[in-house]
Amino acid sequence: MGATAGALSWDGVGQKVYERGVSKGVLYLYNSTTHKWEGVAWNGLTNATDSPEGGDAEDFYADNSIYASIRGIEKLNGSIEAFTYPDEFMACIGKVAIANGITIGQQNRVPFCFCYRTEIGNDLNPNAGYKLHLIYNATANASEMSHDTDEDSPNLEPLSFDYSCTPVPVEGHKPTSCLEIDSTKTAEGKMTILENALYGTAAVTGTNAHDATVPYMPLPGDVLTLIA
Repeated sequence: MGATAGALSWDGVGQKVYERGVSKGVLYLYNSTTHKWEGVAWNGLTNATDSPEGGDAEDFYADNSIYASIRGIEKLNGSIEAFTYPDEFMACIGKVAIANGITIGQQNRVPFCFCYRTEIGNDLNPNAGYKLHLIYNATANASEMSHDTDEDSPNLEPLSFDYSCTPVPVEGHKPTSCLEIDSTKTAEGKMTILENALYGTAAVTGTNAHDATVPYMPLPGDVLTLIA
């Protein structure tokens, strides 16, 4: 995409764009029968952080100068903070139920996918749009859980879970662990199609009747197909 001719200007009306908030968290676990990452709502979400690492430059020298500077492969790490988590997430943090109400820890951790939403605003409209953030093939690290005594000033501390990702293929590009979809740059109808996949749909009777659908995480190529 080339530059537009004309003098540059800054902070024009409607151009002071910002991103805020976190909501609509969804956890997805792989179903070996349907071969899909199927979703459940994650309530109490307070923070989602993406923390890429790697991609550092390695310099190679020849003839007494830098001959080449090559960057390594980048990896996505992140963290999720919430006041609670879905029961299905226990398998992701190494917990297994051995009887009703009894769980054990230090078990195998299953991979998961994760989706959340952030809001986009500007100086004219604080609700101009939103972004959907799709995180693929993550595994949770061991995390500390601390419990404090109640006091006269109660403090509800969120739980925190760190994770790291193994990238998934993207045709024509390097593998990736994340997608971002910006509603201000995507047709509204296409966002609805994608959200129907991510969040599922309720059964409808009468005109345009259809059965309820299971929420699932589409892979990057499937996302492109849905919103193309």
